[in-house]
This record gives sequence, C-alpha cells and structure tokens, in this order.
Amino acid sequence: MRRSVPVAAVAAITSAGLLLAGCSGGKGSSEGSGEANAATKGVVNASDAKGGTVTYALSDAPESFDPGNTYYAFIYNFSRLYARPLTTFKPGPGPKGNELVPDLAESMGKPSDGGKTWTYKIRKGVKYDDGSTVTSQDVKYAVERSNFARDTLSLGPNYFQQFLKDNDGGYKGPYKDKSKAGLKSIETPDAQTVVFHLKKPFAEFDYLVSAPQTAPVPQAKDKGADYTKSVLSTGSYKFESYAEGKKLTLVRNPQWSAKTDPLRKQLPDKIVLNLKVAQSTIDKDLKSGNTLVDLAGRGVDGQTQAQLLTDPKEKANTDNTLGQRLVYTALNTKVKPFDNIECRKAVQYAIDKKAVQTSLGGPIRGELASTVLPTDIDGYQKYDLYPQKYDGDKLDLTEAKKHWDKCGAGKTTTTILARNDRQDEVDAATTVIDSLKKIGVTAKIQSYPTSKYFSDYAGVPKFNKKNNVGLIMMQWGSDFPTGYGYLQQILNGKAISQSGNTNLSELDDPEINKLLDSAIANTDKAAREKAYAAIDKKTMEQAAIVPLTYFKVLMYRSPKATNLVSTSAFSGQYDYLNIGVKK
Repeated sequence: MRRSVPVAAVAAITSAGLLLAGCSGGKGSSEGSGEANAATKGVVNASDAKGGTVTYALSDAPESFDPGNTYYAFIYNFSRLYARPLTTFKPGPGPKGNELVPDLAESMGKPSDGGKTWTYKIRKGVKYDDGSTVTSQDVKYAVERSNFARDTLSLGPNYFQQFLKDNDGGYKGPYKDKSKAGLKSIETPDAQTVVFHLKKPFAEFDYLVSAPQTAPVPQAKDKGADYTKSVLSTGSYKFESYAEGKKLTLVRNPQWSAKTDPLRKQLPDKIVLNLKVAQSTIDKDLKSGNTLVDLAGRGVDGQTQAQLLTDPKEKANTDNTLGQRLVYTALNTKVKPFDNIECRKAVQYAIDKKAVQTSLGGPIRGELASTVLPTDIDGYQKYDLYPQKYDGDKLDLTEAKKHWDKCGAGKTTTTILARNDRQDEVDAATTVIDSLKKIGVTAKIQSYPTSKYFSDYAGVPKFNKKNNVGLIMMQWGSDFPTGYGYLQQILNGKAISQSGNTNLSELDDPEINKLLDSAIANTDKAAREKAYAAIDKKTMEQAAIVPLTYFKVLMYRSPKATNLVSTSAFSGQYDYLNIGVKK
C-alpha cells in the first residue's frame, strides 16, 4: 500500500487442511529451510505445534494499528491477527495466493442490480474479545469511520467514499453526523446482513472488502484516532499492552473460536512486536532466532544481502520473489517545472535506471522497469516509451537534453522526498539527484520517517507546493491483485486527498479517470485487463511516473519460525496469521 510494505501492503492466510501439513511436511510443504525460495513454493517448517512467543521487529513505528486507518501492507497483514475483514486471500505460495475467500463473511458477496448492489452475510457467533457479539452494524460503522472521517482517520484508501451511492449528500462521517443514521447506501436489514449500494457497477467489489476497513468496529468502543492503542479484537489475538513507539504485545483472544474461523490457528501463546529496531539488528536477530519475522517484509539490508549471497548455506535460507510492486519516482504535475510535460519527458530519459538499480541492491532487488503495471499483475503489457541507451556504463542523454530544451526551464532547483528509515530509498534518491544534475536540475533531498511520510509530507499536496517538492520516491504495491487494485489510488484524480494521499503526482487526467471508472464496471475480465494496459500506456504518455524497477524482495527465513509461506497477493511477505515457534 500504499500496500507496498505500504500497501501497501501482506501474505496469504494459512488455512486448516489447505496449507499446514503437520510436522512431517507432506504435499505442498517444505521440511526445514535449506532451499532458496522454498517459501515461494510451499510451507517451510509446517507445524501445528502450539505455545511459545513469536517475536516481530520493525525498523520504525507503524502509522497506526487501527485497521481502518492504515495503508501499509505489513499492517494489512499483521492486523488480521486481531481484525477480520469480510474477505481475504486463499492460502498459497507465489501467485497461488491470489484467490479470494470469505473471512468474516460466510461467503463471497452476492451482486445484484447489475453489480451496483453487493450483499454479505457475516458468520454467526463471532465475538469481540470483550465477549460482545459482532453485528452487521459494526461493519457498516467501520466503513463510515474509515472513509468519511478523513480529518481524523486519513491514512487508508478512500474507495468507499468514491463509490458508495449517497456520498454526494455531503456525509461528514460518524463523528460529525448529528442524526447518527449513517450512510443510507449501507443497509443492515438484520444483525447478520450488510448491503452496499454503489453509484455504478464495481466488478471487483469482493476484492475491495478484503481491506481491513471492513473489519468490524463497535461504535460505542470507538476512540477515534486513539483507537489504534487498544483495538477491539475479532481475530485470534488481542491487545495486551502497547507502549507507543516501543512495543506491542498480543495474547490469545479467549473469545475466538475455530468454529467461526477456518483460517486462523492460534498457535503461539504470545506475539511481541519490537519497534524502531535498526535493520542491521533485525537481520542479525533473524539469523540467531531472537526475531522470527521482520514485520515490514522489505528484506535484508545491503550489508546482510552481500553476506547471504556469498554463503551458499545462508543463501539457501532466503526467499527472493516479485511482489506486485514498482519502485518509481513520482513527478509532481502541480509543481514547476514538472507541470510541463516536456520537462517530465526529459526526466524520463535522464534518470539512470541502471545506476538506481545498483543503488537498490542490484538485479536481485528488481528488474529494470518501463511500465506502471508490474510484470506480475494481470493486464501488464511490455513496452518502453522512453528507451534508454548506454555507451558502456554511460547513459546517453541526447533525448533528455532535447526535451529539457523544449520545456525551457533552464537551470532549476527542486526538492526530492524519501523515507529516512529506508536506506535503499535514500540511496536511490541520491542517484536520481546525480542523474538530474547532468541536464541542469539541482535537487535537494528531504527525508522523513515511514510513519509520517504520507500523513505529513509526501502525501500532503499543500506541503509539496510550499516546499517545492517536484519529485517523490515511492514503492507501490497492489491494493488487491488486479489492474484496478494497483492503478486506482495512484492515478485517479478522485483519489487525491489533503493528507494520506498516494496519487503523489497529483495526476488528474479526465481520460485516465474515465478509463478507470469504465473498466471497473465491466464484468468481462479480459476487457478490464485490456483497459488496464491502456491506462498504463496513457499514464506513461503523461510522463507523470518514472518506473525504476519491478521490485523483488530478499527475505531471510528465521530457523526457529514455522509455517513460513511467501505469496505474491500481498507483496511477497510471509503469512503472519499462523507463524509459530519451532519446537
């Protein structure tokens, strides 16, 4: 998400009878962890063993643990331990994890009215950790608070705000709704049924409700922005303690029942997440077994990568996979001189992508990119509107200088943003700066923490205009594994918001907006994919995004972790629901 670790972005759930094959391994499982990419092919160290503590670590602190106020893939993934959305993804390594299955809902949605109405029945008997029963009204409220109280909860996507039928009436969200009636477009005819009424057909709505924004929230227990500190659990684990910026501890939810949840196993006794741990420390702790999972799922740092790749035994404990992600530089179409398309085209030719690839860790961290859609998203078509030519290792700047002369900006200064707790992103930004110097652009870098990057800086149009931010470093992963799930929030003008914005180019092209709207209404999958390819090319014609690499992650498998599986549905991360401790 921003599912791009992100997500930004999450791995598929391990399900009884589908993924776990017991301690003896078995079909679809990998006994031990002595094979590179084993977790992309099956389950590594499959086990039903219960007990112990699973320890996670993160190099920063997340923007929020509130399932309705987050957009990073690793929190989408992690939040499912305590929050159940209506749907989620079927277990499976690699692309096998892209199949959608019910979670809180009994079954997939029932469409009617040509795909403008979607009805879900939630499972009977699901309870919160305080013993109260989950109702359809709680699902409705969760969507209202996450999509319509944007001044309080601004960090998640705003799909529902865009597509629910009666949003034109100016509904301001539950915190300002004096009538307390809520949205007319979400009906709850009984305690088990929730019905969504849309402005237009939405063929992929089952994917949309897989977002944690549909995880139920009882209105009486909502604390607005402070709900992140003590989320009421519907999952297999609940909050025990949270020291902000330091540590979160989850323990078993005594109200959780396997009878109402075929996906979760509730294996460890406790789950501990340590925050603001240096990436180099996380890497060492993964190898020793003191940490079982790097929560961000972004992979090891450069120094650790070099050590792993030169040691065959260590390399065998790694997983290197695509994750439906793109590393790119967004060109701000509202900030001079990049409001001029010729200036943007010049940058397309000027940024040395091979040098950027090297700064990111080489080909093992991603292939050179020329499209907005990654190669592992349906609808991808190979093409290159701005082919780069090299004389040895030197990039030919003829086309870059020609377009820069056309744009008439001369020598200019600008600002480029990157996340300061992601050294590879800072290194890539530095390489971009070096490239642009050669055509007369002087860029200075301003870096900010992941936890505030979108809420306070990169995702705030007013900040970018005030600070002359012309370029923004970004890594984006699919909200859900379709062209629409990838493109909508970074390209549609309707997705631009004043905080938590992920359309960093601030692109508002009527043709692209129309293509996106018409594609999602089309029930023909092949026609939608054709439209996604057309949108991709139209975006590149606008030169608003400079694709750098199709991101690949290099992750190290802890020797003490069980049930590790990496799936492409959620950025290639490991599945977090059923990781256990090896006995």
